[in-house]
This record gives sequence, structure tokens and C-alpha cells, in this order.
Amino acid sequence: MYKFVLAFRYLLKRRISYFSVFAVALCVFVVFIVMTVLNGLTADFKKKTHLWSGDCVVTTKSLVGFSYYREFINILQKENEIEAVSPVIKSYAIVKSVDEPNIGFYFDRTLEVIGIEPVTHGKVTGFSKWLKYTKTGETQNPFEPPYDINMPGCITGIGLLFERDTNGNYILPEKIPQIKMDVSCFPLTAKGALAKAGAGVVSSKIFTLSDIAHTGMSADWKTIYLPFEQTQILCGMAGEPKRVNALFIKFRKGVPLNAGCSKIQSLWNKFVEDKKDLRQTGLLKNVKVQSWKMYNRDMVAVAETQQALMIIVFAMIGIIAVFIVFAVFYMVVNHKSKDIGILKSIGASNNNLMLLFLIFAFLIGVLGSSIGSIGGWQFLVHINQIEDWLFEHFEFQLWDRELYAIGDIPNSIDFRVLIPIILSAVLACLLGALLPSRQAAKLKPVETLQVSKL
Repeated sequence: MYKFVLAFRYLLKRRISYFSVFAVALCVFVVFIVMTVLNGLTADFKKKTHLWSGDCVVTTKSLVGFSYYREFINILQKENEIEAVSPVIKSYAIVKSVDEPNIGFYFDRTLEVIGIEPVTHGKVTGFSKWLKYTKTGETQNPFEPPYDINMPGCITGIGLLFERDTNGNYILPEKIPQIKMDVSCFPLTAKGALAKAGAGVVSSKIFTLSDIAHTGMSADWKTIYLPFEQTQILCGMAGEPKRVNALFIKFRKGVPLNAGCSKIQSLWNKFVEDKKDLRQTGLLKNVKVQSWKMYNRDMVAVAETQQALMIIVFAMIGIIAVFIVFAVFYMVVNHKSKDIGILKSIGASNNNLMLLFLIFAFLIGVLGSSIGSIGGWQFLVHINQIEDWLFEHFEFQLWDRELYAIGDIPNSIDFRVLIPIILSAVLACLLGALLPSRQAAKLKPVETLQVSKL
């Protein structure tokens, strides 16, 4: 019992203990806040990326695409694991707004063109949730301009036409602007050559803006969505057999990602084997079956790498905490040599003395991590209000909302982040106290209780 009594006494009576508690609390506070925000940003980015492409993608890197996709879609739709399949055409085009008086919008740039069937694409991805003027559940075709349904419509990323304010919000008009866009593509044959020659090498068509898509990703600044059939014609993929660049696939709830992708891979291998004697089957050999993570690996890998680097950096803070506690306990042992000598003289064993100081370290770790966790929790709860106040009075923002596609700072408390931080803090305290406690256990009462040293 004396071990616990003395440990509490050292904690409450020694001012240097307050310093170690404060150091542990500060470390936990900083790590907890930064890891929560970083994990929130990474999780949000992965969620948006997942919504962008569905669960699995059958794709080719070639702009030529691949054939017989409708037959493979029919095969996939017979499988119990598959909920929906969306054919997608991806290419590039020169997009120029057509000058009209009193419109106020003009741009002329190269954009990524994505041809989709809006109903099926909305079942696989988050497309229906991204639209700003066509509400989810409405029967209206988002490619039909509300002011002229007979005109071919197009949907642009929100960042192409509108700017963000200082709070990160887009200010949209109540009605979709009446903007016409000239879309020019370079159609390709199945062999990769230009489908047209001479002056008519480009396929062009004028589309009318019918909606705006807000994905929260870089696509908002570089993408235009067109009706599937129109895109097929513009890109030279409408000839027989017709071609696409990708199939986005969504699994039914409960289907494991790897198992579902493996099933589709086996179906695709059999499909390629069955089609080996037909035209353009060479294009099928360049097609890959990928999970959404692999398909978006260029973006996902960057986010995960940044997260891993931050974890390593903040692991160094834990090492700093070890040295802080070590220094504190080294001084405590030196100042408490008389107490140690008295305890050993009345029969305290080496193990009990080590346990005394380890309990002391444990209490410092628990108290410091508790204070740091509570403080970090309260800071995260009010972090967006704090940023708003700082911006209002000092024009300071953690991220410039006019540049970055970030709204509120993520502040959702995740115990899978908090608990390891607390345990690491306590472990760091125990490691820091280990050597000084062994030093205390080795002290001899004859030496520590000499009259000259009392």
C-alpha cells in the first residue's frame, strides 16, 4: 500500500511533477488534434474518391477504349454480387463558351470529357448527389436544359463557372445560367488513328448548360459531363462495334471488395477468351479490372503517404516525451535518495522500489493524457468557431477556402485515434521512468543514509 501512497504524494507535492504532467498533456493535446484533423481529411477524400468511381472499375488507359461492353454488362447484371453497372467514356476536348449578350460567362480551355448515362451512373456513383439544380429523386433528365429541353445539354464542374467565397461556399444563381458551349473532340479509330482527315479532323457540337456538378474534388475545375451517345459520336466510338473507356461497377451491400473484384476479373478473363476470334478483340487485352483504390491510386496513395509521414513525425513527439519524463525522474531519484534509503532500511525490496516509481510514472501518464485529451476534445468541438473568429478579427484561415476544396475543418472524435494516443503517452512515461527507477533500486541504504549526506 505504501507504494501507492508515496506515488500520489510525490505527484501532488513535487512541483517538478507538474512540469512532466504538463509536458505529457501538451504532447497528447497536439497529437490528438492534428491526427483527428488529418484522419478526417483523409477519410473524407477517400469517401469522395470512392463515390467518384463506384466499387470496381473495368478500364483501359487507351483513349481508343474497348468493344463489346454491352455484352459484358449483360453478363455482370446476372450476377448476384452486382447492384449496378455504368458505361463511361473518357476523353479530352476543347471547350469554348459561345458568346451571347448579357451572359457574363466566358472560357476557352481543354477539359476532360466524361460521357455517362445519368440514371445508371447515379446508381453506381454519387453523381445524382452532386447535381445542384436537379434534385435527387426527380424524373427530369439532368441533360435537358430547363429552358429548352430539345437542346442537347451538358453539365460542368462547379469550379469552371463559379468562384468560392472566403468561407468556401459557391454562390449560385437561383436558375441555371443559359450558357452554350462548343465542344470539340478528336475522334479516333479502333487502331488509334484520327477518324477524320484534312480540315474536318475535329468533331464539334454545341451543348447548352443544363446543370452544375459539385464533387468536392479536382474534377470540379476540369470536367464536363455529356450525354453518353453524344460523347460516343464525338469521340469516334459510335461505329460497330461500339466502344467505351470504362465500366464503373457497384457491388451489393455486404460483398467484400477484394472478393467482388476477383469475381469480375474471372468473368472478364472468360469473356475475353470467348471473344478472341471477333474483330477488335486486341483492345480487350489492354483492359484491367481494378478496385476503386487501385483505379484512383495516384490520388489515394498521396493522401495515405502524407498520413503515414505525419504519424511518423508525431511519433517523434512521443520520443521527446520519453526524454522529458526521464529527466524529471532522474532529478526526483537524486532528490529522494534519503527516502529510498529509509525504505530499503526497513525492508523494501528492489522490485517494490522500481514499482513505486513506475506507479508514479503511470499516474503522470494517466493524468497528463487525460488533461490533454479533454483539452483537445474541447478544442476540436469548437475548432471551426475558433477559425471563424480568427478570420473575422485577423483574416487568418488554416486553409484558404478560395483555393482548397475544403469546407469545415474535420473535428469528428474517433476513439480509434484517441485511445492509441493515450496508451502511447502512458507507455512513454513508463519507458522514461524505467532507467531512473532501476537506478533508485540499486541505491544502497548505507551510502544514502550517511550523516555526511543527510
